[in-house]
Amino acid sequence: MAKNNVNAFELRRFIKIILLLLAVLISILTLFLSQRLVNKIAIEETKKMEIWAVATRILSDPDAQGDLGFHLKIIQSNETIPAILVSEKGKIIQYINIDNDQKSISDEELHEKLEAFKEENFPILIPIDKNINYKVYYGKSSVLKQLEYYPYVVLCIVALFVLVSYSAFSYSTRSEQNQVWVGLAKETAHQLGTPISSLMGWIACIENDIIPDNAAQEMKKDVDRLKIITERFSKIGSDPLLEIVDFNEVVRDSLEYMESRIGSGVSFDWDIPQDKYEVLMNVNLFQWVIENLVKNSVDAMEGTGKLQCIVESKTNKVYMDIVDTGKGISRGQNKDIFKPGFTTKKRGWGLGLSLAKRIVEDYHNGLIFVKESTPFKKTVIRVQLDLSNNQS
Repeated sequence: MAKNNVNAFELRRFIKIILLLLAVLISILTLFLSQRLVNKIAIEETKKMEIWAVATRILSDPDAQGDLGFHLKIIQSNETIPAILVSEKGKIIQYINIDNDQKSISDEELHEKLEAFKEENFPILIPIDKNINYKVYYGKSSVLKQLEYYPYVVLCIVALFVLVSYSAFSYSTRSEQNQVWVGLAKETAHQLGTPISSLMGWIACIENDIIPDNAAQEMKKDVDRLKIITERFSKIGSDPLLEIVDFNEVVRDSLEYMESRIGSGVSFDWDIPQDKYEVLMNVNLFQWVIENLVKNSVDAMEGTGKLQCIVESKTNKVYMDIVDTGKGISRGQNKDIFKPGFTTKKRGWGLGLSLAKRIVEDYHNGLIFVKESTPFKKTVIRVQLDLSNNQS
């Protein structure tokens, strides 16, 4: 588990780095493309003003000939680029697109605009006479100004997106961790419940002077089970030791212990071959898987029904099916039941199946899944492991 915890930490760290790099990349691309577009529009506006200046010169020439209406349309077509026409002596002759109400602008504001235009662009000369040149000073259109602000708006949106995503991811991680801790606490009580309940029953028998012949032996089994549970939880966070064992023997031992402790309302039956199916396994942890599957099946049947365990081997694989006649699992919940904290009832399905999935798939390179489920008729959860290399 230590390795898995490190991997989970590294995965979360990797996701955070990816989010940051994605935000930086989007920011760089946005700035680059926006600036490129702004430069293109600025060049186009300069060309438009040069054409506007030529049209103005032609219309101001009393000897001009040709289609003056065309040049007038050119001048009138400029509705966005602000411009100020200045005489050779610096006197403002005409201005356009300075504001929406040109009569409201004062001379002081107009000269301030002129000084701003001088800093933004080089003037365009309009030759009026051989020795007289007017100048056109122009600024940025409203569209160009909006485009200049656009990348900063996008950057703010990207920053907000990253902040919200990071917060949501952190909250999700904390929430999942909380579910795991709560589930682990419930699973601890769930694990301890069976041997403790059994021991309490034996104590009641002793108090009533009813001591069966096998009392000491059965109580020793319960005490040994408590030791096993303690060992299981003490190993959380460390890598388990795997060894080659007989799969059928491990399953049989686990079921024999559980059979006398699941209640008389459940009919318990198993079909386990006498042959040896050797697998690479941590016995202690895999018995935990079997116990969780059995307990959850009993919970699903609410203490009344039929429980089966079927073991078979095919093509270098060994399969264990836990079959119950409980409430069943809807198709949409087939994968959700293995998530930490998922539950459809007040007890069970909290962390037991999540731990079972981790033990089977992460530690034993196997599979655990819902093979079949029909509400109130039949539910089959399958565990699949590889046979060891020493066995064909």
